[in-house]
Amino acid sequence: MQPSEISGLRYMVPSNPSSYSAPTFDLSRFSNPLHNLYIPCVNSNSTSDEADEQQLCVINERKQRRMISNRESARRSRMRKQRHLDELWSQVVWLRNENHQLIDKLNHVSESHDKAVQENAQLKEEASQLRQLLSDMRLTSPYSTLRDLEHALADDD
Repeated sequence: MQPSEISGLRYMVPSNPSSYSAPTFDLSRFSNPLHNLYIPCVNSNSTSDEADEQQLCVINERKQRRMISNRESARRSRMRKQRHLDELWSQVVWLRNENHQLIDKLNHVSESHDKAVQENAQLKEEASQLRQLLSDMRLTSPYSTLRDLEHALADDD
């Protein structure tokens, strides 16, 4: 890319970078008390074998406790995930603001560079014109050297 092509670049910035906001999630539906899920074993006076019934009761209690434990673990996991998402959104907002500031600085420096390039071109043109004028003066001057011109100017004073 040539410098002249770069000087035409401008970077777009969102009009209102502070309008970025993190999405919100409602986790209250997941934080219901889970202790209501426990179903105690009830001894019945049926004809089934009491040992088998007691064993099924223990197995069901274990399943129930495991289910409660798993749901609580999942709830904690969702809460950790939510905290992480909140932190990430906060970082996104901060980085977007930082990016906006850097783009502003880049545009300012680019404008300053463009002005310096224009001024440099003008000064080069002036220097070229002055060299040409000096060359023309030397060719049309009746004085053979610059020293003769200095003596002539000194004599006029």
